[in-house]
Amino acid sequence: MYLPHHFAETNPQVLREAIAARPLGALVTLSPDGLTADHIPFLLEPRGELGVLIGHVARNNPVWRNGAGVDDALVIFQGPSSYISPNWYPSKHATHQAVPTYNYIVVHAHGPLLVHDDERWVRGVVGKLTKQFEASQPTPWRMGQAPPDYMRAMLANIVGIEIPLKRLTGKWKVNQNRTPEDRSGVVDALEASPTPEHVAMAALVRRTLETARPEQ
Repeated sequence: MYLPHHFAETNPQVLREAIAARPLGALVTLSPDGLTADHIPFLLEPRGELGVLIGHVARNNPVWRNGAGVDDALVIFQGPSSYISPNWYPSKHATHQAVPTYNYIVVHAHGPLLVHDDERWVRGVVGKLTKQFEASQPTPWRMGQAPPDYMRAMLANIVGIEIPLKRLTGKWKVNQNRTPEDRSGVVDALEASPTPEHVAMAALVRRTLETARPEQ
């Protein structure tokens, strides 16, 4: 990933929080047919120095056979993103030296792909994922609510995967290369159209005003 130093996010806690906030990752592996990408919700467990990603895939998905034992799988997590118009920069109206861009944050997680074709392990992962994702529901669904035979059949159709993280790389492209005045203009424009993505991106750009100086 191309990563100018002023767009680099190196705080592991910030990177882990970004994964937790948007847990659907694109697992990239090399198969006999070339590169493949599988979109999988992951849970990041606090084990080891950087953490461990756990999840599951369909038994019919060849990724667990083709990717088993791969030393460096890649999982891509994408955060808020937004188109940025040059009209939002105060400097544009004075100099016209501005072009459109696109703001985004992304985390690349690297580690070996481990496979767990074991019902007890898979059941544990499904339980953890369910607890995490059902927590916001008024009445959370529990695995025990499904008939035992049905649940055993469902578990037999999936395989567990685990990625102990060796490296986390974060790119926060949020207008750090613009002046504070231009970044303030971006915040104002995003907040004037308060979609969830715009609100999230406005907060990220505003954060750069608190700590960073513009880079060219």
